[in-house]
Amino acid sequence: SLPPLEYRNHTTLLFEHMPYNLRETLSKFGKNVGINLTAVRSYSKQLFRALAHLAKHSIVHADLKPDNILVSADFSTVKLCDFGSAFFETDSDNVPTPYLVSRFYRAPEIILGLDYTRAVDLWSIAVTLAELFTGSVLFPGRTNNDMLKRFVDAMGPFSNKLMRRHCASYGKMGLQAHFEAVPGGSYSFRRQELDMVTGRPVVKIIPKLEANPNKQLSRLLLKSRSGSDDRTDVLRFADLLSKCLSLDP
Repeated sequence: SLPPLEYRNHTTLLFEHMPYNLRETLSKFGKNVGINLTAVRSYSKQLFRALAHLAKHSIVHADLKPDNILVSADFSTVKLCDFGSAFFETDSDNVPTPYLVSRFYRAPEIILGLDYTRAVDLWSIAVTLAELFTGSVLFPGRTNNDMLKRFVDAMGPFSNKLMRRHCASYGKMGLQAHFEAVPGGSYSFRRQELDMVTGRPVVKIIPKLEANPNKQLSRLLLKSRSGSDDRTDVLRFADLLSKCLSLDP
């Protein structure tokens, strides 16, 4: 990039031209099937370096997704863009909101109404990398409530401690919590669905939300493995993403 310029009392930043973004790249080379692990590995290294640089300056991007990751003309280099939602992690007025970050890339602590850190960016990048490899959105939830169900399907249940904090936070915000306490110290899930007959929203109480073995991350990634992808490497990739996708960072 070039040094900042002042134009009509505005600071202007000029960067090199990068003609694509990751969503366009995925559509070009791996639409619905994903791209090979070698390419994902190259992009991963650059994106994790970018996160480390942001962390060094206490910056949270807060809207990372394939559309906001630019790609060079030769498809070898990626860079983050669109810092319109970014904030300093140290800002005292960072009030929790359940709708920060685009929904498919939204971390659980955001949806639960909890305080968030730069870990929300790590979650978004991990979800993006999974999408690059499989060709499909990892958590295509229709609503925040649906997102929580999909998180548990793939990553296992939330802790009682986390659900307790969620209920307290939503209470302060005047919102209906997604979980509710039941006798014995556990929590049931208020599953929001549409009535098949009336089309109106209804709430179904699920006593205990548990993981779905068919939705495990490693299984999903192995199904997308191409002939050039080593099985052991794919499992290592799944392990890396699992560590990035902690339900309680």
